[in-house]
Amino acid sequence: MESSTPEGFQPHFRKSGLTDPWEPLYSRNTGEAIYLGLIATPAHANSRGLVHGALMTALADNAMGLSCALKANPAGGLVTVNLAMDFLASARMGQWLEIRPIVLKAGSSMAFASATIHADDQLCARANATFRLASPRAA
Repeated sequence: MESSTPEGFQPHFRKSGLTDPWEPLYSRNTGEAIYLGLIATPAHANSRGLVHGALMTALADNAMGLSCALKANPAGGLVTVNLAMDFLASARMGQWLEIRPIVLKAGSSMAFASATIHADDQLCARANATFRLASPRAA
């Protein structure tokens, strides 16, 4: 069954060379976090037709980092220091894949977040990350 984009999600505001092949990506700002989502297609799948774990990892990193930036407002951005993933179930093509981050703490030099990854509202992975607030580059 084909999924649709849930209410509140808009085309993702942040573009990058890494995520360009995965478009269209969607995001939703809850005020506390930036959720990311997509409808899984062959561009997101491994050779067995399942959503690739590396895609889930990259999107979880993105969602958690953007969410920490909401809280910490770092002038120089964030750099991932540590990222851990646990894959609990498979996600399949045609499903709505959604990353739901939670900022655990955003301090003056470090930020911590976790996220759950869902395929059509079924939990399929979890992530934890630590970020360092980067200094702005000198001109």
